[in-house]
Amino acid sequence: MREHTLVRELRRVVGDEAVRDHPAELMAYSYDGTFQQAVPRAVTLVRSTEQVAAILRLASDAGLPVVPRGAATGLAGGSLPPHGAIVLNLARMRTVKRIDPDDGVADVEAGVVTGTLRAAVEERGFFYPPDPASLAQCTIGGNIASNAGGPRCLKYGVTRDYVRGLTVVLADGTILETGGRVLKSSTGYALPQLFVGSEGTLGVVTEATLRIIPLPRGRATALAFFASLDDAAATVTSILSNGLTPSTLELLDDVTLRLVDQMIDAGYPSQTEGALLIEADGSSEKAAADALAGMAEAARGSGALLVQVATGEAEAEELWRARRSISAALGRVAPKKLGEDIVVPRSRVPDMVRAVRRIAGEHGLDIPLFGHAGDGNLHPNILFHPEIPDQLIRVQNAAIAIFESAIALGGALSGEHGVGTLKRQFLERNLGSGVVDAMRRVKQALDPQGILNPGKIFPDQEDGWEQFLQMLPTLSSFTPG
Repeated sequence: MREHTLVRELRRVVGDEAVRDHPAELMAYSYDGTFQQAVPRAVTLVRSTEQVAAILRLASDAGLPVVPRGAATGLAGGSLPPHGAIVLNLARMRTVKRIDPDDGVADVEAGVVTGTLRAAVEERGFFYPPDPASLAQCTIGGNIASNAGGPRCLKYGVTRDYVRGLTVVLADGTILETGGRVLKSSTGYALPQLFVGSEGTLGVVTEATLRIIPLPRGRATALAFFASLDDAAATVTSILSNGLTPSTLELLDDVTLRLVDQMIDAGYPSQTEGALLIEADGSSEKAAADALAGMAEAARGSGALLVQVATGEAEAEELWRARRSISAALGRVAPKKLGEDIVVPRSRVPDMVRAVRRIAGEHGLDIPLFGHAGDGNLHPNILFHPEIPDQLIRVQNAAIAIFESAIALGGALSGEHGVGTLKRQFLERNLGSGVVDAMRRVKQALDPQGILNPGKIFPDQEDGWEQFLQMLPTLSSFTPG
């Protein structure tokens, strides 16, 4: 389809004001939270499921690729548009349509910001637990596409655990209403779960019915420091084996702690190999405090150097300051970072941390590591200076070594960011060719032309690292939003 014909048809569907096709406008939709960049053919700012369906019918007839997009905070390249693609920007679909305490659900459009949903349900005394780091920017549609998690997933689970029903538009424009408001169903295939984590490759999620739960009334926080990572890991095991379930159990390695301490001058203990940020919640302040007391005792029994227990909300916020200062602290060391997202069995967390340290030394890079100790989901952040080409090659090789180490320890490539473009080449090594072939058959059945978010998840075409290397001459002047 010729360019002017395509744009005219898109404007017919969504209106003149909701189509972007000028080169300067398209640049704003050419990146996500990674180092990659790709310019789309056109962008549509849709407002309804019916508009999404009309655009997909148009794209299907013309054989054009389509990429759904929300806030583009993703860290795996999942919303990057391939050459010639139409971007479906769902950010204008941002209505919280209904909060139903009786059924324990909220009906929302895909463009609702996750933090907005949380605030809306908390006003009604309810709680939506998934809490990705980009809570204030990321959207529910993107969370569903990547099965987003966050620090609370040990106790409360990830996005998949809160999806009751979805409205999904297939590649040919067919609108599916899957799942519903009921607590359970054994009626046919669990189609909503098929679309969660599919990164927009099977259909475009436009609305969701999400489970909400009563809001915990109490919260208690502690920060424990350890001379040994093994002691920190023993604390995790001790806490969970004693029947205690923290709402948060975050690990910060010594590199991360040092950089944070340099920025906020918190006076953390020296000779610390790692720290655990521990939070408990409950039906009352006393219930939360009692639960935390048991967790703090487990930390001391496992050899903690120091356990700081907050005595009030202000002190709790001060302890959380360490976790929330990480991004700014890393930015003071290097202008760029590649934030990774591997997951290993909980018992192998110390092995994975040591592997990251070894990889950092072998490649001459700073790789602070933090993450969710309770479920083994770790975030090594490779810091680099893009104006040094040799360093960029080392970043690539270090990331590959991290992936290989996670797989060798029985882990997976991603715990909450998704595969996108950056991890495609490792998919078969992680899952096996039989599993990947089965996934391809599902993709073929729902999207026979392959127009939905092509180039993502599956190890086809040019991979993200090749794109990365091609960008070396321009990366130093490019800063993802």
